[in-house]
Amino acid sequence: MIKKTMNWTEMKSMNVAVSRRIMNIISLVGIGFSVALTIYFYNLGVFKDMQSLRGLVGTSTVAGPIIFILIQILQVVIPIIPGGISTAAGVLIFGPYAGFLYNYIGITVGSLIIFLLARRYGKPFILSLISDHTYTKYSGWLANEKRFERLFALAIFLPVAPDDALCLMAGLTTISFKRYALIIFLAKPFSIYLYSLALIYGGTFLSSLLG
Repeated sequence: MIKKTMNWTEMKSMNVAVSRRIMNIISLVGIGFSVALTIYFYNLGVFKDMQSLRGLVGTSTVAGPIIFILIQILQVVIPIIPGGISTAAGVLIFGPYAGFLYNYIGITVGSLIIFLLARRYGKPFILSLISDHTYTKYSGWLANEKRFERLFALAIFLPVAPDDALCLMAGLTTISFKRYALIIFLAKPFSIYLYSLALIYGGTFLSSLLG
């Protein structure tokens, strides 16, 4: 009997499939946990009591922000918690100014990390985090790197595009880390600010309708 040897391409495809399956499971568990936790906190009434809400991350002025920033970094690198939930929670828990700052630090650091990971491990790593459809949709942007850079900066500036996917795709280009970081530093604040406002005031509006 002739034993078929798996070539390198087949091995990479298998690794991508396994990694993606693991990430999908982690994401589903994270979303389910977030939903269950939200329902639990709602039943406790913490969304009606800001002091109780702040108490969820601790009363310490040092430990609370550090824990929250680490959570934000984690949700960018590994999508365990939907980014919209954690971004809105930051403003609700810490207030508009401190919440914005902690969101900005966590999301920015996470964005820098996934760029470096994508540049180091390439397409297999990216495909373990995003779907083939998303990859194919934005891979066309890479044909013209100058154009990609402009579109990337605009997408990061406006809270309407899949930021994490584009940060990963940027790792496949020749853009320098310094230039990438500059785009993130300058463009992220506006999108985080608008996104936070939309989530908080949108949620308040829906609560008033349901209440």
